[in-house]
Amino acid sequence: MLRKPQLSVEHMVEDVSTIHSLPLFYSQLSEAIDHPRSSIGDIAKIIAEDQGLTARILKLANSPLFGYFSKIDTITQAVTIIGVLQVRDLALALSVMDVFKGIPEDLVNMEQFWKHSIATGLASRILATSQRESNLERFFVAGILHDVGRLVMYVKIPEICLELLEECRATGSLLHRSEREKLGFDHAEVGSALLKRWKIPPRVAEPVGTHHDSSKGDQYPREGAILHFADLIAHALQIGNSGEIFVPELDLGVWDRLQISSFYLPTLVKQVDATYEQTVSALFGGEDAAR
Repeated sequence: MLRKPQLSVEHMVEDVSTIHSLPLFYSQLSEAIDHPRSSIGDIAKIIAEDQGLTARILKLANSPLFGYFSKIDTITQAVTIIGVLQVRDLALALSVMDVFKGIPEDLVNMEQFWKHSIATGLASRILATSQRESNLERFFVAGILHDVGRLVMYVKIPEICLELLEECRATGSLLHRSEREKLGFDHAEVGSALLKRWKIPPRVAEPVGTHHDSSKGDQYPREGAILHFADLIAHALQIGNSGEIFVPELDLGVWDRLQISSFYLPTLVKQVDATYEQTVSALFGGEDAAR
């Protein structure tokens, strides 16, 4: 029997510098965007200082995810066409993907983790489009970051996480429920707390925290509902894996809130399939995009 440790969400994210911190450039980018005198050229210059990031943003900008007919050759063009805040959101997702490394394979395969996250991001963005939401990249980024709290837990309490994983495999329990039962919190709460500590806007941080229970959403309940449904789609398609072995249950309140027709689901799946491989290739910097 797993012993319940005396832990808290605050314990998980305290002293973030010893876990992981966002690259300095992301803070510089946010400051430049918030400064009233900054130009698109100033913002593009900050991004261009990271050649790897620049290459991946350009690859994303030219992927089916955006569907522009003319080729985007420079970061300045990307910022102009896609939008300043949208490019910042993409830079956030790419930055977080870069900072979590070295987690043992017996806990998670990082490539499979990010593939599940990307599939969730795509499904979230596509659902948001069908719901006529604005600033679609926030949905894509929230999807990529929705399980980041699990990575924090793998770093901070690896032995406990391994016990939870083994228990869920043996009993058929859902991992996020076992986290809450044994620890008093789950990875969604940890992820949201980490993003808040990093000063990530609530439009991303809150849905990450409520993606297993969107009824808890305060400012962004629809975003949480979309993320909840997108996560289920990614699980059902068996794209990647973040630790959860079974498909989480659908919150019927989400189905009612979003008023999604069952006839729309094949279209959603088709659109995820159409954009998945090239999106993975762009975010992984050209690595294999197989599921």
